[in-house]
Amino acid sequence: MCRASLPIEKKEMIYMANEKIMIVDDDTNICELLRMYLEKEGFSTVIANDGQQAVEIFPKENPNLILLDIMLPGLDGWQVCRKIRATSSCPIIMTTAKGETFDKVLGLELGADDYIVKPFDTKEVVARIKAVLRRTSSHINDPQKEVHYDKLSINLTNYELKVNGKIVNTPPKELELIYHLASNPNRVFTRDQLLDEVWGFDYYGDSRTVDVHVKRLREKLENVSDKWELKTVWSVGYKFETKD
Repeated sequence: MCRASLPIEKKEMIYMANEKIMIVDDDTNICELLRMYLEKEGFSTVIANDGQQAVEIFPKENPNLILLDIMLPGLDGWQVCRKIRATSSCPIIMTTAKGETFDKVLGLELGADDYIVKPFDTKEVVARIKAVLRRTSSHINDPQKEVHYDKLSINLTNYELKVNGKIVNTPPKELELIYHLASNPNRVFTRDQLLDEVWGFDYYGDSRTVDVHVKRLREKLENVSDKWELKTVWSVGYKFETKD
């Protein structure tokens, strides 16, 4: 049976079968529970029980996604996220027992793609992992998806952002957001539209998520060119404005 004739759920299982998930948590019981559920879904897993270990084994294991707890001994999750983001755009889902807005926003500002509050339902964790991987991997076999503007190139096939000809390390979700906006120049999107169209209907976040990602993009793109601008439309949302 060829892959194209398989039901969607079967194709998804085959497609993700070789994806490796790195679980970073100092609670060994949680690690083993997540390992069991993820491997049952066809993923491979690697576990780190502290932040330093996670940083050390990350380049060797080269995971497809990291499930990263914030409260870790030694290097905490924020420090780990910052170090990994310095060299990689690997998707990161952060977990926190606090559930405080500050924790969520800081994680997103450091480059996390999603967050989950403990105690969590294991099925939800698996669903979110699949959703993030689906979004970051869905363009591999697509035709080239790239937009160009003055001093700016956004390639969604290779997940590559170039500013002034130089590659700028950009987390997947930030790149998807700027690609979506730049592919629709001068169109205003509300925050809810962006959550729906970029994060997907299965995302459980709120509009603050969009604001955080726009803030991080502005740090990379501000004053690069006078021919375009990532602009806030007050009380509405955002647009990628081009100028004559």
